[in-house]
Amino acid sequence: MLEINKWFFVLVLNFIALLFILNAILFKPLLKIFKEREDNVKGSLDAAKELANRREESIALLNKELTEARNKAKEIFEFLKAEGLQAQKEVLSKAEAEASQILEKAKADLKAEAEKARKNLRAEVDKFSDEIVRKLVGV
Repeated sequence: MLEINKWFFVLVLNFIALLFILNAILFKPLLKIFKEREDNVKGSLDAAKELANRREESIALLNKELTEARNKAKEIFEFLKAEGLQAQKEVLSKAEAEASQILEKAKADLKAEAEKARKNLRAEVDKFSDEIVRKLVGV
């Protein structure tokens, strides 16, 4: 059986004193360190989650801006393409008009030259016919 004597009480007192001393020297500082570590880890995880959320928001914003820029570039491209086609039509119509004017002028010049050549030929025909008649009559 268990004997309860003075050494038992001494051991119990030593045990309780040791518990208080170890609690003050070892257990409380260790618990404090563990708590700080847990708080740091939790804070780091929260910061990482916040950074991940901000990254996702930034990526979404960047994608939105990129889509808007693409749409704007497409609109500008279509506008410039239409403007280029209009300018091309204008240049072609001007070129056709100039070519038509040059062609009409060339036709008019050709008619004038042809008429002039006919007049010259008629005058020469009259001369040649007079010469032929003279030569024939003179024969």
